[in-house]
Amino acid sequence: MGIDFLQWIGYIASIIIVLSMMMSSIIKFRWINLIGALLFSTYGFLIGAIPVGILNGIIVVVDVYYLILIYSKNEEFEILEINAGSQYLIRFLKFHNKRIQTYCPGFSYQPNENTVSFFILRNMAVAGFFLAHRDNQTELHVDLDYVLPEYKDFKNGKYVYFQLKQKFIDAGYTSIIAEGNNTNYFNYLKKLGFVELKPGVYTKKL
Repeated sequence: MGIDFLQWIGYIASIIIVLSMMMSSIIKFRWINLIGALLFSTYGFLIGAIPVGILNGIIVVVDVYYLILIYSKNEEFEILEINAGSQYLIRFLKFHNKRIQTYCPGFSYQPNENTVSFFILRNMAVAGFFLAHRDNQTELHVDLDYVLPEYKDFKNGKYVYFQLKQKFIDAGYTSIIAEGNNTNYFNYLKKLGFVELKPGVYTKKL
């Protein structure tokens, strides 16, 4: 019974480590890898494999160290408004289209005079793209809130929906509307203060 239990710890730890390697987000990778390494370290010490326990214990320390760096790092955010016909923007959307379609099926870029669009820069590197349009005069309707995989840590969203709040208010908006059919996107919106207006549609007051 004891041996079976220990083996299960080893199997679970192995699966978690493998899952961590599949994460495109560095934060998700660090957190999942930390859990896997912690289990492996425990497994190693319990079965008397001291080198395994020590090695994975070191990995835990390394993961914790980098997570502290990530969460304490001061990053400079800014937006870069871009011309609707920008060739870079068109190529950017084309390059990322496959991933965009996975959580925003049917999306196509069709700007008009009511379009609000800008790149989100983190330390001058492009971290995402925000596209929306004015609706009912005072509503900002989100068409696309795209974040590059390596920057999926909610910082982009917090910057857009909190730090840019006054910018939107000054432009005459009183609320933001976002909709979709993706559970992960809905969870993202909820964490940023959106509330469900009706199935698939969320709103945030400014």
